[in-house]
Amino acid sequence: MSRQQDPIRVMVVDDHPMWRDAVARDLAEAGLDVVATAGDGEQAVRRAKATTPDVLVLDLNLPAKPGVQVCREVVAANPALRVLVLSASGEHADVLEAVKSGATGYLLKSASTEELLDAVRRTAVGDPVFTPGLAGLVLGEYRRLASDPGPAAGGGDEPNAPRLTDRETEVLRLVAKGLSYKQIAERLVISHRTVQNHVQNTLGKLQLHNRVELVRYAIERGLDDE
Repeated sequence: MSRQQDPIRVMVVDDHPMWRDAVARDLAEAGLDVVATAGDGEQAVRRAKATTPDVLVLDLNLPAKPGVQVCREVVAANPALRVLVLSASGEHADVLEAVKSGATGYLLKSASTEELLDAVRRTAVGDPVFTPGLAGLVLGEYRRLASDPGPAAGGGDEPNAPRLTDRETEVLRLVAKGLSYKQIAERLVISHRTVQNHVQNTLGKLQLHNRVELVRYAIERGLDDE
């Protein structure tokens, strides 16, 4: 018996018991470790801090505390935690608010079990996962935000700007185009782990906290258009 790695630790948060139990059962049957479930926002924050899951599968419409606030609090308490929103709402405002609160991905409840499992696994390694059509929306919003400051956008000649290696810049450019770590690894013929290392090094140099901020930084400098 050779276990290559520990199963992904997942917590499921939803206020509908039947839906919550069904999602937790599907994840457990697929070999993931469901460490906790919760039915409201307050409970979700407490249990996430107590059980330290790798991925939080989170509904937005929760009693006691809204999902976006839960997302903000659990990510602040544990920056390594990834949040995958699983929501009935495809409203653009909900999607953007969730991402700005720290969510790594956003999946509609109409997704299949296979799509959910794939999304949880990809979220666990830091890939942004969005229901088709929503990824472009998120990238478009960051383009809009990045263009707001005016002349600074697209610059990059700041005298004190951190120096990135050519490879880090190349990875950053592909991140800004919306490619997953797996796609970047294939494009550059390097390992998934190497891509993650480049991203972590770049985050450290630029003093950014997550991939969302990294995408915005790259778009501000026009790297997604190159």
